[in-house]
Amino acid sequence: MTAPANPTVNPAARAMLRDVLAGLSATPRAIPSKYLYDAEGSRLFDRITALDAYYPTRTELGILREHIDEIAECIGPGAVLIEYGSGSSTKTRLLLDALAPTLAAYVPIDISREHLLRTAERLRADYPGLRIEPVVADYTRPHTIPDDPVQRRKRVVFFPGSTVGNFEPEEAQRFLGQIVEVIGPGGGLLLGVDRKKDPAVLERAYDDDEGVTAAFNLNLLARLNRDLGADFDLDAWAHRAFYDAERGRIEMHLVSLRDQTVHVGGRAFAFREGETIHTENSYKYGPGEIEAIAAPAGLHVVREWSDPAGWFSLLYFEV
Repeated sequence: MTAPANPTVNPAARAMLRDVLAGLSATPRAIPSKYLYDAEGSRLFDRITALDAYYPTRTELGILREHIDEIAECIGPGAVLIEYGSGSSTKTRLLLDALAPTLAAYVPIDISREHLLRTAERLRADYPGLRIEPVVADYTRPHTIPDDPVQRRKRVVFFPGSTVGNFEPEEAQRFLGQIVEVIGPGGGLLLGVDRKKDPAVLERAYDDDEGVTAAFNLNLLARLNRDLGADFDLDAWAHRAFYDAERGRIEMHLVSLRDQTVHVGGRAFAFREGETIHTENSYKYGPGEIEAIAAPAGLHVVREWSDPAGWFSLLYFEV
């Protein structure tokens, strides 16, 4: 068995312990969704994206394939493409195929080190002429983009998958402001946005019959056991996902199946049967809602592309 990471010497483990203790001490209890994505979490999420129930990935891929020439024209030649939460970079390959001959660099940023570096090596083999600079970082916090020898190159952030929906609206607005600081005047943002639709479609996407999303959610507790020395009994927890129409978001929770006490970082946390840990939100957006969030950051929409059913959109913003 691998020894848990030592928070006293490992800055990432220290930050995670701080966030987890704060979240478990809060009312209601919650843990930031970014901690779902260790190596196993990233692997499970890749499985989720291939499920029939999980429409966002294949719908966004369809939009990219249908409109790739127009999207590439918006990005333009010679740009530095920065991807937040790059994962396996599956969607990015469509952009790289269209842009690689003139792209200055591709900078994938992800919190899962092993998954990111493995993906970067595959991309280097497939695009040998392209400068690829992976950055292991939590993109919601200050991070450094590799130096560009030509400082005036256009920077474009690719943020697919409607991951922006994981933020509260006020947090999303601040986060988009951070993106503007990274890309600067004239920079671009290609943003994937999930639209509001039938709640049954949404709930099925986040609670699939195969149980892959449940495994993904429960893996968070396995990670806390491994990395922080916690003692969660995974058999005493269950996955729950539902759509909150008033807030316009999917919520994911872990539900305690019995009264129990869990230890994390030397502290004890008592849970009642039925009490939950809130692990993720996924906001869905109606017409004009994401544009209103982006506008105060100085971002305006140049183009928007959607699927025929209007389930998902890709928007290109400029500063």
